[in-house]
Amino acid sequence: MPGRIQDDFVSAFFEELKRRKVYRVAVAYGVVAWLVIQISATVFPAWELPSWSLRLVIVAVLTGFPIALILAWAFDVTPSGIERTSKVETQAPAANSRRRRNVILLALTGVVISLVVGFLVMPRASARKIEKSIAVLPFENLSDDKENAYFADGIQDDILTSLSKIGDLKVISRTSVMPYRGHASNVREIGKALGASAILEGSVRRSEKRVRVNVQLINAETDEHIWAQDYDRDLTDVFAIQSDLAHEIASALQAKLSPTEKALMDRKPTQNTDAYLLYVQAHDLFTLPDKRTTDLYKAEELFQRAIQLDPNFALAYAQLSTLESWLVHSVDPSPARRQKARTAADAALRLQPDLPEAHLGLGYSYYYGDRDYEKALAEFAIAQRGLPNDAEVYVALAAIERRQGKWKESTANFEKAASLSPKDATVLENLGINYEATRNFEAADKIFDEGIAAAPHSFNLRGLKAKLALDWKGDFSVGEKMLAKVPPGMDPDGIVSMGRMSILILQRKFPEALEILQRLPMETLHDEGGGAIPKTFLEGTLYCLMGEKSKGREALERARVALEKSIQDTPDDANHHAILGDVFAELGRKEEAIREGKRAVELLPEAMDAFDGPTMTITLAQIYAWTGESDLALQLIEHSLTTPAGITVPILKLDPVWDPIRNDPRFQLLLTKYGGSA
Repeated sequence: MPGRIQDDFVSAFFEELKRRKVYRVAVAYGVVAWLVIQISATVFPAWELPSWSLRLVIVAVLTGFPIALILAWAFDVTPSGIERTSKVETQAPAANSRRRRNVILLALTGVVISLVVGFLVMPRASARKIEKSIAVLPFENLSDDKENAYFADGIQDDILTSLSKIGDLKVISRTSVMPYRGHASNVREIGKALGASAILEGSVRRSEKRVRVNVQLINAETDEHIWAQDYDRDLTDVFAIQSDLAHEIASALQAKLSPTEKALMDRKPTQNTDAYLLYVQAHDLFTLPDKRTTDLYKAEELFQRAIQLDPNFALAYAQLSTLESWLVHSVDPSPARRQKARTAADAALRLQPDLPEAHLGLGYSYYYGDRDYEKALAEFAIAQRGLPNDAEVYVALAAIERRQGKWKESTANFEKAASLSPKDATVLENLGINYEATRNFEAADKIFDEGIAAAPHSFNLRGLKAKLALDWKGDFSVGEKMLAKVPPGMDPDGIVSMGRMSILILQRKFPEALEILQRLPMETLHDEGGGAIPKTFLEGTLYCLMGEKSKGREALERARVALEKSIQDTPDDANHHAILGDVFAELGRKEEAIREGKRAVELLPEAMDAFDGPTMTITLAQIYAWTGESDLALQLIEHSLTTPAGITVPILKLDPVWDPIRNDPRFQLLLTKYGGSA
């Protein structure tokens, strides 16, 4: 008897669903829901909407299903409009109780169906969110000759270069994937660390005139293989292998290719394998986190040798041009070096007018060589269209924007570069510098830590973190800890010694700083911005701070002679004029000091360069302080305290260069007024 009652109840329940047309509503809702999810899954990534937006749509659609079933039970669409569904007349005393049970059962059924569908649909939807992002890990060299590691690097680099030209892909930079060389790390962890949904692993074996390349594309979220391929070709077909790989990867990730992108991907950089290997070695040296002068000159030689082997190697010309411009910026601002950069860029464009890297090189030539920001930006824009996934292009744009005083736009481009190259110490270094310049000290400290984690041996990043602690809090401990970790004898280009001297000078331990300086073999040093500083200038300054005026004057006179010669060679170098102004101020030659300080500001005003210009402003303030022009010095100091990339209160408190005006009540008032913000 109970079984019969139960069968009757179930039968009546389904009969009631049919009568109330709930089935039709459920089917119609399912069709519409499926269309909404499919359209959202296709459109949302194209619009670059956040990944949670698709999940939100799915949750909303599934939540609405049981609600739709209940509404279909309760209401019906009639010619007169929406009306409550008519009840079946019954005299059974338990009719109301059965109706309540029916509604509860219907709601539970809807919830269960939604949960089951959500379980099946949600993982697929989630997988779509980063389906077009990839990291190409360093290829393993399986050749008997370990020197062929450069050959494996060349294949990896060319695949990355080809993929970076596809606007529909997000491609993690080579610099960020190189730390994973030789480490059997978990693919999921790598994907999460780099922000990539797909990982390409591979190995290369080169034997005489044959090359074998084995690759596999892996889903970084599930650790499942998407696609694998083996290539066994003649050595002369190596570039065809790279092109085929790039196309296969783009197809596997469903990335759309424009005709221009396809043409750029299929182009061979050179027909000469030996020239390409020289290019790869040069590129490796040029992209090291700390660009040491010796490495830069070695890279220059290797690029030139590659060009000698293949005079039509446009990509090598383009990279050589970029390297020469960096040397202009950091080491040698001579007209001859500037001309080398321009000549190499022109040669690259003559050979391949549409080569994005050539436009990048020409842009750097305008930027570092001529300070012509508009022409540089125009070239960088062309490069960006051809290299939409190249972090270097965004760095170049950001570097100019901050010099134009567009700090917000600059920081956004550095952040974009960091998303494409999350383990790139150079990108993180520049992003941190932007944060510090705009006095977002906490963000700067965090990003410098990320940079140090990415490049533990980077002197630049450790120095910047130490400098930040001084600018922010007047804290010496960070710098002292950093210096304590430096291995004995490690001092590339005097960077470590300069760091030690800077701290000792601020601590007023002048004899110890002088002792370190005099042990250095080089006659020219470089500050954190790359500006050249004669050793004799620092020596003379330290003697003066120690009260040994005669020795100080002797060293400063030697510095004056060297600086005046440098100015003859590069008359438009603001840094040389600024240091010469300091020399004249310390020698007591007031008029010449102010003249040179003003000349430095004229050559590099803040209106033209909002990044380095403030340094010239504060140097002129120092000259005014040393020559008795306190009013003018104080005006410039207050301006600098409110300017991005300007001076901070902790440095004003510590630096002995401000001793001539330290007891001026107005100086003390500035420290109090701006102490809170700094």
